[in-house]
Amino acid sequence: MRQRRHRGDARRSSEKAHFLRGAARLQVLHRGLLQLAREYGWQLEAWAVFSNHYHLVAQSPADPSSLRPMLKQLHTRMSGCLNRLDATPGRRVWHNFWETILTPEKSYLARLAYVHQNPVRHGLVPVANAYPWCSAAWFERTAPSAAVKTISGIKTDQVKVIDDYDPLDDW
Repeated sequence: MRQRRHRGDARRSSEKAHFLRGAARLQVLHRGLLQLAREYGWQLEAWAVFSNHYHLVAQSPADPSSLRPMLKQLHTRMSGCLNRLDATPGRRVWHNFWETILTPEKSYLARLAYVHQNPVRHGLVPVANAYPWCSAAWFERTAPSAAVKTISGIKTDQVKVIDDYDPLDDW
């Protein structure tokens, strides 16, 4: 059975450092995340990439144990790229991550809404679909209108996710 999972933010070793500041760096992580998810067979359903963390909700392939290797590869590639750009070889960029298996439908829908709306929550844009490194605009274009209406109407203030990051808005 495929599992829906929410992957919590990947914490930085330098206490929420903004290693991904600027549009070019955000785009590299965004593109890498989408590409590796495809390669590993993870179906992304919601994502949001910021200067100091990211979130995703995905449906697993038949073997959900591929999440850890996928993220390890993403983090290794991104660390190498960022450390080359900043001339900081060997710097630890990614600290940890967590995942949650989302079995109750209500939990799943709330996490979808939370991740889609995260750029608004962080004060980066007035409407989520205006933020280029999240799934909100994609979701609105590709999901049935009833699903968009349902998800957009879900309140996310009760979702328990550690998300005390203040991403930069210099994109």
